[in-house]
Amino acid sequence: MEKNTIWAISLSTVVLVAFFAIQTFMFPKQEQPAEKPSVEQNVENSGVESSSASLPSADSFLGEPSADAVEIAEPAEETFVIETNKVKVTFTNRGGDIIGFELKDHLDRDTGKGVEMINNVAEKNRAFAISFGGVDSEIVNKVFDVRVDEANKKIGFSRRFGDFTLYKVYSFKDDEYLFKLDIDIEGAEGFKGLDWNGAAYSLRTSPQIGPKFNPKDRYDVREFVAFEGANEKKFTPKAKNEKNWSWVSVAGKYFEILVEPAESVATLNAFKMVAPNKNDANSNTQLVFSRAASSASTKDSYFIYVGPRNESDLKIYAAADKNAWGLDAKTYTESLPTSGILNWLEIILRFIMKLIYKVIPNWGVSIIIMTILLKLALFPLTRKSLEGTQKLQEVQPKLQAIQAKYKNDPQRMQQEQMKLYKEAGYNPMSGCLPLIIQFVVLFAMYHLFNNYFEFRGASFISGWIPDLSSTDNVMTFGFEIPWLGNELHILPIIYLVSQLLYGKITQNGGTSVGQSATQMKIMMYAMPIVFFFLFYNAPSGLLLYWTVSNVFQLFQQLLVNRMMKNRKVAPKNPKAVAAFKNKKNKK
Repeated sequence: MEKNTIWAISLSTVVLVAFFAIQTFMFPKQEQPAEKPSVEQNVENSGVESSSASLPSADSFLGEPSADAVEIAEPAEETFVIETNKVKVTFTNRGGDIIGFELKDHLDRDTGKGVEMINNVAEKNRAFAISFGGVDSEIVNKVFDVRVDEANKKIGFSRRFGDFTLYKVYSFKDDEYLFKLDIDIEGAEGFKGLDWNGAAYSLRTSPQIGPKFNPKDRYDVREFVAFEGANEKKFTPKAKNEKNWSWVSVAGKYFEILVEPAESVATLNAFKMVAPNKNDANSNTQLVFSRAASSASTKDSYFIYVGPRNESDLKIYAAADKNAWGLDAKTYTESLPTSGILNWLEIILRFIMKLIYKVIPNWGVSIIIMTILLKLALFPLTRKSLEGTQKLQEVQPKLQAIQAKYKNDPQRMQQEQMKLYKEAGYNPMSGCLPLIIQFVVLFAMYHLFNNYFEFRGASFISGWIPDLSSTDNVMTFGFEIPWLGNELHILPIIYLVSQLLYGKITQNGGTSVGQSATQMKIMMYAMPIVFFFLFYNAPSGLLLYWTVSNVFQLFQQLLVNRMMKNRKVAPKNPKAVAAFKNKKNKK
């Protein structure tokens, strides 16, 4: 080899070695930060390879499948349907979750189909999805094996994770809105259970319950309810709740999702709650709770009610012979909305309406008749109040004279006013009791009519008020009116007119001056107008009650005015009284 060639090879080698040495020490290779594995990834990497093999046998899966059972050998992302005479439920084998739950017997006014109870489903948020660990962990997003048993209305999902297999089995029955969810974790030999900071897994309700949430409807509600079994009372769950609970519910005005774990399921008391956003129609209302950590294989069961928030459908679980599941002494009716201390009055009013409805099967007519009956029952008290109003009107000129004469002596003014009231036979407190009673009844009626499930879809007058739980939409505009929306409602206008007429009749003849006159005008005009705006979009049932009440009370006021006029005209001595009565009889 030539000398120059040897020198070239030697120098090249030195240069290359020097280059790699400089690069290693001066420009070290940057390691890419590893992504933090999710709880699900940790599970799958826990020592046993995850697989989607055919389903192993499990006592809680489907037992002995019927001849109609279908097994999917190679899982692919698909949807499956289980249907009863009450519900149509759609599942995905991704996570073994529910993505659709249609109530066949209850129509959605907007779609014309059955109410869809599962809304706002997303890739990482589905109904009754499981997440390994606490309430903030991500849901299991793997494709599961599936076995469907249509004859027994069951569907089961299975997937191997590390050293255990997760089973989810849903069971349904005809005539029921309640279904059973079994969650089984079967570990291999040496399996030590699931424990992530005290939690094994978490279960969630639907991202949003149906019908579609309307943030513009101030009467549309979403709320959380829980029941404390030890103290037998319901409460509102909070993110960190130390109370022991037997069931939890996410509820709207007319529908709810209620979950009760079996007594053997050790649930944690902490919740994750997603509250609705009144400015966002697509906001979620969801509750997530955790199962306590397990030290071995577990077999958990949950009873889940997805249906009407209605007494008749919930009370059947208080007696084993009333429901297909044989559940007994369940307190699901505690999830119903109540008016608190006035709930007893609400029950009485509801009972009266039901009796009327049996005779005349129209809920609007029931409201009218019950309103009239209430007004007649309260008339003895109302009469004193109306008479007092009339007497106050008569003494207004003298009252104003006293106020003007003693305006610089408030104590003397009050003494003279009380003296005048006594001479006129007027008691300023006489109107308080009837007013308080009417307010109490109104509050109970408001709560009843705003939440009574039987009013949903109940027609009063076809073409005008097709649904007592909603407004009477006569016309829809192509623009928005501030505070009112884009719909024309006639019933609130009728209510406003009736209220103004009643105020006009009961006013003091326009004789008030100064501050008194201003107060009377506010009461007569301003208050009805304020209530008109407040209740413009109120349920028709409530406005129907209020309007009928105003009209009937207007006639009561006219009757009292006439009675007092006749009493004033009548003479006082016995002979003259007899002659007056004879004269009236001849007429």
